[in-house]
Amino acid sequence: MIVRNHTRLTLSPSVRANRATMRPFPQLLKAASDALVSNTARLMVTVRRFIPILLLLAFITGCASAARKPALSPPRPFNFASDTFAYSNGLVWEYRYDENGKWTSRRREPRPDYSQHCFVVSRSACQFFENAEFKPEQPKASEATYRKLIGQVVSTSLRKPLDPKEKIIIPGYRDLRSFSAAYAALLQAECGGAWRCYFQRGNWRVVFPFSRHQQAEVADQLQDELKQRHAVVAHLVRFPQLSINHAVVIFEARSKPDHIEFVTYDPNDPSAPTTITYDRKDRTFYLPYNSYFEGGRVDVYSIYDRLLY
Repeated sequence: MIVRNHTRLTLSPSVRANRATMRPFPQLLKAASDALVSNTARLMVTVRRFIPILLLLAFITGCASAARKPALSPPRPFNFASDTFAYSNGLVWEYRYDENGKWTSRRREPRPDYSQHCFVVSRSACQFFENAEFKPEQPKASEATYRKLIGQVVSTSLRKPLDPKEKIIIPGYRDLRSFSAAYAALLQAECGGAWRCYFQRGNWRVVFPFSRHQQAEVADQLQDELKQRHAVVAHLVRFPQLSINHAVVIFEARSKPDHIEFVTYDPNDPSAPTTITYDRKDRTFYLPYNSYFEGGRVDVYSIYDRLLY
């Protein structure tokens, strides 16, 4: 401590004793560095101890056919023309094949006003489908009311759909397509930010391998779930490649002898549905060529429907 003695400042005996034992700054820096290295090493040892547990967790939950609570079945199937948003999730990059047949990309100019929200759009579409009911016969409400209603819808859980009597009423519009055409900016602002794509709780799954056996189970699970829920949010990846990291809504399965056609709502293109094909022989999902993907194999698993996903 510092003791004031009239106009002179003097150090107390305890401070003078501490100063005598203080180490030079370079020594303090080295000591801090050594401590950081030591603590980091101990942390890595601790993390390694949990690797078997993480691998076991991936084995148990990585198969997308894990048990879950039965969903309340909506009274109707998912309708692409009415249960999707009128606006698209814009692309930050433009993709195309060049004159040499190479898949290339360049930054889109100008940048779209609404982009990198594929997870948000997919999840929100399913939340409106599961937990909202449109009442076109009722008078239209104010923007403030719609803002509150949107907040209520996107706060619901896809793991626990609302009872039909508890569904959130959206007055004045016949469906999500017409509502989003009238209130695009409001929905884009209230459904969630782009950060939700990067911090989606199921993203941990992409770092573990997707075996052909596991993908076969996913195909079976998707068919079973579509019979109950009629719409499932799916994550499409090719990790560790970065050629695709995308979320879509699968809403119909058409089983054929040698393949399954999964009819899909792609948030990047609200004009028409696309089809993800599962080949039974090689147990692989394929996404066709489009404006952001050159076409080919994708790994698939459902999200937002379980605690860890």
